[in-house]
Amino acid sequence: MATYTQPVQALIDELGRLPGIGPKSAQRVAFHLLKAPGDDVARLAHAITDAKARVRFCSRCFNFAEGELCPICLDDRRSSQILCVVEESRDIVALEKTGEFHGRYHVLLGAMSPLEGIGPEQLKMKELFIRLGPEDVQEVILCTNPNTEGEVTALYIARMLKPFDVKVTRIASGLPVGGDLEYADELTLGRAMEGRREMSS
Repeated sequence: MATYTQPVQALIDELGRLPGIGPKSAQRVAFHLLKAPGDDVARLAHAITDAKARVRFCSRCFNFAEGELCPICLDDRRSSQILCVVEESRDIVALEKTGEFHGRYHVLLGAMSPLEGIGPEQLKMKELFIRLGPEDVQEVILCTNPNTEGEVTALYIARMLKPFDVKVTRIASGLPVGGDLEYADELTLGRAMEGRREMSS
């Protein structure tokens, strides 16, 4: 049985650890990189190391940022009274494309998943509740993914927000259940944002 040399196998193994990359895809990407010009590979390697060195989490909302705060938190035109809670930074990009939301965001950095040992303590939940008073938040829009983990997370947050004097809404189900926000088109996401509803525990 033919095997790859150690450097090739190591490259395939590392690529295979990336999300959404199976063994066959890892092998394809590895072969592409090995055949590509050295300059192209060097640019890719530099982009990865540069992003890792320069990008951090915003100290307020946990979106990606180059400085202390992300561009959205730095924008004075955004309303601090409406807070949209999402699972990941990529969800912010999808929502911003709709042009429907002009408030601020809070990134949980995941969703609750008891089977994987992910509870409220592993997410940026405490940081969300701390923001409510100082930022005079009037409405919290729960914009977690419309799948089991997203629904569990939204229900938990809605329950925890009961003692606070804030309106809690959930985006309307213009999104397919089981789908991810990043794959939804702008029109569907825009309608979902417009048709959000108040949550009751």
